[in-house]
Amino acid sequence: MVMWVFGYGSLIWKAGFPYDDRLVGFIKDHRRVFDQGSTDHRGTPEFPGRTVTLESAAGEVCWGAAYRISDEKDKRTAITDPAAITPAVSGVMVYIGSPDKKINPNYLGPAPLEDIARQIVLAEGPSGPNRDYLFQLEKALLQIGCEDKHVKDLADEVRRLLSERKLKGEEV
Repeated sequence: MVMWVFGYGSLIWKAGFPYDDRLVGFIKDHRRVFDQGSTDHRGTPEFPGRTVTLESAAGEVCWGAAYRISDEKDKRTAITDPAAITPAVSGVMVYIGSPDKKINPNYLGPAPLEDIARQIVLAEGPSGPNRDYLFQLEKALLQIGCEDKHVKDLADEVRRLLSERKLKGEEV
């Protein structure tokens, strides 16, 4: 059975699985937030990194990429043209990190932008520094023609903190 998976984080630039087709688009009424902890890729259990998940947000859209593969799970609708009345693809599987700590112990929840940026500057895991994830996401979004204000503001704050650390002679 054919299935579409929608990626709004690292899947935009690195699917990590075979797929038949890739379609740039968005899902409605959701926004990307850095509320998901990463203890296995961009951080450690002792110092988790921050990666994106989605939260409901009426009227907002979250751009990403949908990949056509086989299987069937949680479904959303992906749209490629903001003026479209009907979706380009329906039944899209989307991973959303649950805010319930019993189900998702790595959920970190919201925090002030400055606190998230400090955590991203310091976190590093087996897949590399957490800031690389943020900068790759910013770059991948720009490549698909999307500027996500939250991602841009966070990346700017991380760059500012890294510059400060460099000026102080700290390792960056």
